[in-house]
Amino acid sequence: MPLSLLALAAGAFGIGTTEFIIMGLLTQVSEDLRISIPMAGTLISGYAIGVAIGAPVLTLLTRSWPRKRLLLALMLIFIAVNLAAVLAPTYAWLMGARVLTSLTHGTFFGVGAVVATGLVPADKRASAIALMFSGLTLATLLGVPAGAWIGQHFGWRMAFAAVAVVGVAALAILAAFVPRDQGRPDIAPLHQELAVLARGQVWLGLGITVFGFAGVFALYTYVEPLLTQVTHLGEGLVALTLLLFGAGLAAGNLLGGRLADRGVMRALFLSIGALMVVLAAGRWAFGHAAIAMAYVVVLGTVAFATVAPMQMRVLQQAGPEGANLASSLNIAAFNLGNALGAWVGGLVLTQGLGLLSLGWAAAGLTALGLVLVGWSARLPAAQPALRELSCA
Repeated sequence: MPLSLLALAAGAFGIGTTEFIIMGLLTQVSEDLRISIPMAGTLISGYAIGVAIGAPVLTLLTRSWPRKRLLLALMLIFIAVNLAAVLAPTYAWLMGARVLTSLTHGTFFGVGAVVATGLVPADKRASAIALMFSGLTLATLLGVPAGAWIGQHFGWRMAFAAVAVVGVAALAILAAFVPRDQGRPDIAPLHQELAVLARGQVWLGLGITVFGFAGVFALYTYVEPLLTQVTHLGEGLVALTLLLFGAGLAAGNLLGGRLADRGVMRALFLSIGALMVVLAAGRWAFGHAAIAMAYVVVLGTVAFATVAPMQMRVLQQAGPEGANLASSLNIAAFNLGNALGAWVGGLVLTQGLGLLSLGWAAAGLTALGLVLVGWSARLPAAQPALRELSCA
């Protein structure tokens, strides 16, 4: 196993931890910066919007950069801006740091996947990509609970400092072990990549991702106040529950992949439908500690079971020439869904509807994604499904 793959996974771990860590620290951040919890929740929305804008734009702007140089530049920005977050005296400062960090997110994952495939033999490329993206799953499984623990014992600023340290380690290994001549993909003409934007089925696929996944963040953004203020869990059990959520994500990731292998549209109907039901059940899930903890595991499982089918649907409809741009656009769509969900959840709270109303609002968003799945299924495909991608 090349050490450079571990470096990519470490970078993915750091970036994933930065994205989600704020969810376990909302109460601390709101108290320290003297803002409301819904306003603190916009720190998640701001990050997601930054990814949504940065992923496709930076992917196109840096398409000719040497890949190692780009990865190192992205990690340097990542480290610097997380250190800036440690020093944030105000909400505006912290929001600016979050948005700047988010700009590295989509490009790192897109470029990192290309580099990973160049580091191993052809028959190991899928495993290489999976290893790199395992850092994202580990971020939710370990990084977020660890960040919550650090925040509870040493303050939320030290949690961001710890993420910067992870970035330094990833930077050092990337610099030492990623060869300069690796990860240089063949570049399709720009007009061929942009042609994907004219395909209606691609836009429907992106819409499925936005609305289908928005429901997850309408509820999960506020899981820490739900667990502390409604379920009345102690700090230790909150960290444990976040760890269990990460375990659910890992299980759901495997489940979603297997479902998509058997049929993408069927997998979309099943996974998004199940997610809608689970989100609606959130109205009654937080009254008892054991039920709440079990519910969070189930939520993580069904949430990530949607990811592989969503990604495959967009790739199948994009065509080989537009696969790179479509992939980055779907990363943007996931994060736009994150932002939409967090905003809707905050709106529910500012209207005085209460934390327990979040589940219904979340289910409504995901229901819109399910409607788009039905619409997409009734229309002809943008082009024949990509057998190369489907079988990969």
